[in-house]
Amino acid sequence: MNKSLIFLCSAFLLGCSSSSPQEDIQSDPPESSDTSGLPDVNAADYWDNATLVWQDEFDGNTLSEENWVFETGDHGWGNNERQNYVANENVEVSDGTLKIIAKRIQIAPGTFEYTSSRLNSTTDFIYGRMEIRAKIPEHKGDGLWPALWMLGSNINTVGWPACGEIDIMEYVSFEPNQTHFSIHSTANNHRNGTQITSGPVALESIEEEFHNYGILWTNKYIKFYLDDIDNIQLTFPKPAITNAENWPFSGSFYFLMNIAVGGDWGGIEGIDDEIFPAVMEVDYVRVYQVK
Repeated sequence: MNKSLIFLCSAFLLGCSSSSPQEDIQSDPPESSDTSGLPDVNAADYWDNATLVWQDEFDGNTLSEENWVFETGDHGWGNNERQNYVANENVEVSDGTLKIIAKRIQIAPGTFEYTSSRLNSTTDFIYGRMEIRAKIPEHKGDGLWPALWMLGSNINTVGWPACGEIDIMEYVSFEPNQTHFSIHSTANNHRNGTQITSGPVALESIEEEFHNYGILWTNKYIKFYLDDIDNIQLTFPKPAITNAENWPFSGSFYFLMNIAVGGDWGGIEGIDDEIFPAVMEVDYVRVYQVK
């Protein structure tokens, strides 16, 4: 099967959210507004003027209920995933990081299930530099599918892919030492063969070390970077002729963080039960904006 198609199928089927954030930061000026007095988003120093407007550093020993809400369920998430997303039991905040943990647990003699967690931010955002510092689970075998991503906050009214999706980082453990970046919209997704994706990006230490995964998002482009804002891995410019189908990225988006188990992409090579428990650590989530 074509790897890029597999990847886009996975990102499509990940986009099945039901929880909506409660507030947003930075509004989007109407397209007809006079923007002549605004900073040039293409200027070399544009992002030098960005200031921190929202963050979670995962200090202390509890997950902030003001910042995050659990999304739960074991219905396969439209993608034949095997995990049951649960609240509380599969997350831990300690030593300055959030741990999202995928587990294999016995629920009856000879019967096991996979559990994990999926977190949605309660705040949503329009434009900015979004950065997540994280370490992927140590590679031990096949079957893991962690992701750090964003969905349009209007998903409950317009559905996917019309809401838009921004995959800040996506990884499958049967292909170690690499990651993926992508966007999805009605006009750009696997169903019509116009997907926008970086494809696999080599990262030899992804399972052993923390890395910064981020986007630079303006009303003119979305750029994906790795570790440093100058290390751009994928650029998606705003189309010259813009509509809701090819640029749903003028509305608010919220963060999602999860580890899936198995599924149509993550489970292509099966699930190695020796990989559990598997832990993705998140050092911080930060949002910077230019005012």
